[in-house]
Amino acid sequence: MSDNIINQNMDQRSPSTSLRVKNVPRDVFLHLFVTVALYWSSVSFITLLWQYINYFFPDELSARYGYYSNLWALRFVVSSLIIIFPFFIIVSRYLNKIYEKEGEARESKVRKWMIYLTLFIASLVIVGDLISIINTFLGGEITARFILKALSILAVAGVIFGYYLDDVKRAQPSRSAKYFGWGTSVVVLISIIGVFSIIGSPLKARSIQFDRQRTNDLQNIQWQIVNYWQRKGRLPQNLADLNDPISSYSLPKDPQTGQSYEYSIKGEGDLKFELCATFNLDGKENSKGTPSSLYPSPYGGSFSQNWEHSAGRVCFERKIDKELYPSLNQQRKNGD
Repeated sequence: MSDNIINQNMDQRSPSTSLRVKNVPRDVFLHLFVTVALYWSSVSFITLLWQYINYFFPDELSARYGYYSNLWALRFVVSSLIIIFPFFIIVSRYLNKIYEKEGEARESKVRKWMIYLTLFIASLVIVGDLISIINTFLGGEITARFILKALSILAVAGVIFGYYLDDVKRAQPSRSAKYFGWGTSVVVLISIIGVFSIIGSPLKARSIQFDRQRTNDLQNIQWQIVNYWQRKGRLPQNLADLNDPISSYSLPKDPQTGQSYEYSIKGEGDLKFELCATFNLDGKENSKGTPSSLYPSPYGGSFSQNWEHSAGRVCFERKIDKELYPSLNQQRKNGD
């Protein structure tokens, strides 16, 4: 008897209701994807704006300690926007087409929950951002750099809050949704294109990485030469003398050409020697005037004055200070 009642109720359900039940998994997937893509794109875009601010409004105090924005952060957010944001736009338009064909889909509980969750998060971000602005102002630490960062968060969160608050009230998708999508796409595209004027092309980025590795190799070789002098009381005749299978030290080579670095003794008695390498780019040109903001040195802060270089073949002359780096033999004699 109960089975017959259930079957009768199922038969009495309208085709649209049956379709809605069947499409619940689809709605969950699409709305979750759009929501996550929205959050990811928003955070990436705000981070991108912050990198612009760091570049055009550098903080000298941060630069001294190497706390600036870095090239990796720019690459990651640009990569995220290039991949995630188009998917967000495409799936959002697909959902709008579903809303036009299936009026009930727009009243889906999944959609309502995702929109109100987004409104809740956006409102918290706005309130927290305003509190941060006032707190910083009262602390006397207000700067153009901070104001711009706070306004960037406020603007992005405000746009998201306003759009979805208007959208959730409508029975049909707004005609302005298409223009809103095109507008945000243009803004994001311009922001991405502008980044390449700062960080350069991928080819230049690779050249910079090669140059940084060369600088790191030369510093490592320099230390090995000093260590060789301290242990044996003389300079190595050539770089091959530094190879040590016991300590597993193997002499590095140019990462791009595979050639050995150049080394020559300029004064045996004065412990002078020279290390040479061929660089792709000028060290100052790489940084566009703010070296530690985009290309932080592996030695902390900005590029060390000791390793500044131009493009092409550059030699670094060094002299070992016997007082700072005494040989072990001399230490033993003094000890005796």
